[in-house]
Amino acid sequence: MKEFGLLVVDKPVGPTSHGVVSVVRQGTGVRKVGHAGTLDPRASGVLVLCLGAATRLSEFLSTSTKGYAAVVRFGTATRTYDGDGEVIRHTGAAPDRADVEGLLPQFTGTFEQVPPPFSAIKISGRKAYELARRGEDVELGPRRVTIDRLEIVAYEPPDLTMQIECSAGTYIRSLAHDLGERLSCGAHLWALRRTRAGPFTLDQAVPLARLEAGFGDGSWEVHLRPATDALRGMPRIPIGIEGLERVRNGHPIASSEGAVGLAAGIGPDGELVAILEGRADGQLWHPRKVFLS
Repeated sequence: MKEFGLLVVDKPVGPTSHGVVSVVRQGTGVRKVGHAGTLDPRASGVLVLCLGAATRLSEFLSTSTKGYAAVVRFGTATRTYDGDGEVIRHTGAAPDRADVEGLLPQFTGTFEQVPPPFSAIKISGRKAYELARRGEDVELGPRRVTIDRLEIVAYEPPDLTMQIECSAGTYIRSLAHDLGERLSCGAHLWALRRTRAGPFTLDQAVPLARLEAGFGDGSWEVHLRPATDALRGMPRIPIGIEGLERVRNGHPIASSEGAVGLAAGIGPDGELVAILEGRADGQLWHPRKVFLS
């Protein structure tokens, strides 16, 4: 059984991202499983899981751009900024489409966004949502986010459907809430589906139920992607047998074409064996992460 690679899962509405990790860990028998970017229980779509040593690649995936299809419901604001939360303001009003379209440029590009109080961001070692559930006031500082695409797909008041392309760390719940505040009618996120996480799209994702069906006979492994898929766009450096031993022991290997930035070190079997880093001299590839056992 292979224990090194990626699973791109189409998470359904309901389970938490950690719950999906637990299902996969139990079903595959792989002890080390992690996700590269959480999805709220109410959200569905692309959830990338890293198996075995590939969990060390999560930093390259969790910081990648994301794509979403979102439904914002105008007229009601909630404590959690989504449909699960207590209603804190109800106006029943829905803005004109022209007013929405006129506001969207203010939420496009790079700007400061305040995360929702019900989020996993830690305050003095405690998660914000834990404090919020206890009734404590949660004040989170703004964070710089980037929204590259914010496009209206349909508007059937009070529901606005949008396609969004954004940086990691962007909260679509906050976007929905802020739209409602700026338009003075209140709003919350009604539905969210992640359509892309980094290089992975929905058409590459396997539904969780189908994945679970393959646990019994081992057929789930056909959905396991090579770890190199997490490093698309990164140069590939072939490493021979002698080079493998050097890399295994943390020693650099020579570069024939100049070593600059980061590269994926590929072993004779085509598998990822290391992430290499070129330093100032440009003559050597230094192991930054080694995946050899």
